[in-house]
Amino acid sequence: MRSSILFCLSLTVLLAACAKPAPAYRDEAFTAESPFEYRSTLEPLDNCQVGQRALLSQGYQVEMGRPNSVKGSKFFQPESGHQTELSITLVCLPSGSGGSVLYASAVQSRYELKSASSSAGVSVAGMGSISLPWMANKEAMVKVADETVTDPDFYKRLFALIGNLEGE
Repeated sequence: MRSSILFCLSLTVLLAACAKPAPAYRDEAFTAESPFEYRSTLEPLDNCQVGQRALLSQGYQVEMGRPNSVKGSKFFQPESGHQTELSITLVCLPSGSGGSVLYASAVQSRYELKSASSSAGVSVAGMGSISLPWMANKEAMVKVADETVTDPDFYKRLFALIGNLEGE
């Protein structure tokens, strides 16, 4: 009896470990309220310029692909062997009620230092085939995760800075 209970518990734990995680799209609400938008009385191009200045003022490397969008990125090294990149995309579109809406989306990418070793042999001609192992270690930063930043406070801080720069 006791062994059958242990078997059932073990089987339950094994099945739970093999279960697939729930798909991310199930949590998507698509509500009218959005922490990712900032409304302004400025024209879209002017609003994007203010967003660009906001990112530049915080040390982001900025690239402007189109006049109505800005992309900025900044790197962080929280600890040795780990690196994080925070990329922010701003898109400025006209608002139906005049002015514009600035949409922001941020992605955090994590990188870790990974090492791989390889070996090669060396043959000396004339002396026969002598192989000497040659060990080489290569280290590289490898992307291990991407995550969209959904924290409303993050976007509130960004939009507060943009609002402060709007009058300049």
